Amino acid sequence: MSKPPVSLPKAATPKRRVKGKTDPDAPRENRSRAVAELLPAIGGAAFRRFGFVQSSIVSRWPEIVGAKLAGASIPESIRFPLGKKQDGVLTLTVRGAHAPMMQHIAPEIIERVNRFFGYAAIVKVAIRQGEVAPPAPRRAPPSIRPVPVDLGASLKGIADPELRAVLESLAAGVASTHGLPRIN
Repeated sequence: MSKPPVSLPKAATPKRRVKGKTDPDAPRENRSRAVAELLPAIGGAAFRRFGFVQSSIVSRWPEIVGAKLAGASIPESIRFPLGKKQDGVLTLTVRGAHAPMMQHIAPEIIERVNRFFGYAAIVKVAIRQGEVAPPAPRRAPPSIRPVPVDLGASLKGIADPELRAVLESLAAGVASTHGLPRIN
């Protein structure tokens, strides 16, 4: 008598993804997202391309080094050694006559930038002379006219003070416009 051949279990073959068919329980990859969710990624990619890992160093430069130094300099880029996020070189664009002064206070700038990052991100400051655009002047908010009398009387019956303040502000804004809105 001969024994029937022993069959070995088949090796598990990886499941192949059939084009057009997906797992219905898997999370969607191309879902709709809010614009606010997309903007940091877009801005971050643009800043990383030009050497900035953290874009807030540009927007908060006056807070980091002070208004006086921020008026004479602007950060251009931060270059880190390959694969690291520390021991970087900060390149500053400095107005011509301010370059020697900036060289003397470079250790203080390094200390302030590292304090901003929270770790020793910068070890050197490279200075490049160039034009620094003056910061945009801060404008006062537009003055709002008082609420018209006929609208003000109708808003007195609203008990919630926050809602009443918002509605009064809206009424004053509407009252301050002239004619129909323009579409540009």
